Amino acid sequence: MVTPRVVVAYHSGFGHTSTLAQAVGRGAESTGATVHLIAVDTVGDEDWAVLDSADAIIFGCPTYMGNVSAGFQTFAERTGRRCMEGTWRDKVGAGFTNSGSKAGDKLQTLSALAVFAAQHHMHWVNLGLTAGWNTSGASEFELNRLGFWLGAGASTDVDADPEAVHDADLRTCEHLGERVATVTGQLLAGLAAARTA
Repeated sequence: MVTPRVVVAYHSGFGHTSTLAQAVGRGAESTGATVHLIAVDTVGDEDWAVLDSADAIIFGCPTYMGNVSAGFQTFAERTGRRCMEGTWRDKVGAGFTNSGSKAGDKLQTLSALAVFAAQHHMHWVNLGLTAGWNTSGASEFELNRLGFWLGAGASTDVDADPEAVHDADLRTCEHLGERVATVTGQLLAGLAAARTA
């Protein structure tokens, strides 16, 4: 069984998304995957090598003004040559985002991350959860409490410390990391079986 190599590539403006990235990483590690967290606003040559050798890349950034943060967009634009050369082709991709408000147009950010992955010819993995906190007897502490499907969406008060990220959002991000690592492992196992068939 091949151990998946998973990278969590994220931008965090005030620390909230960094906290979520750590949760994504924990979820992936729980499957036995090898995990690297890379802050994309400080990416260096060694980080690019880790990204290029990964089996899966989970992208994360805050939602600012209804879209990806400028820090993440700068990183995305630096991948142009990799896009043209197909360096990340057939890697697994997924995404997560955070904003101050419950909605905050986070779907726009998740869509932008999915399109970015598609431009790199990656395989996008969705959140794989039903919506939580949507009945009279439901709780805000349920997984996917904000009801996103394309990726993980979180909401943190803009004046809160990074440690104040909602527990349900942390667990939802852990679920995303675990799901991506599991799907990546399945893909690698299938590829290995096809080669020996």
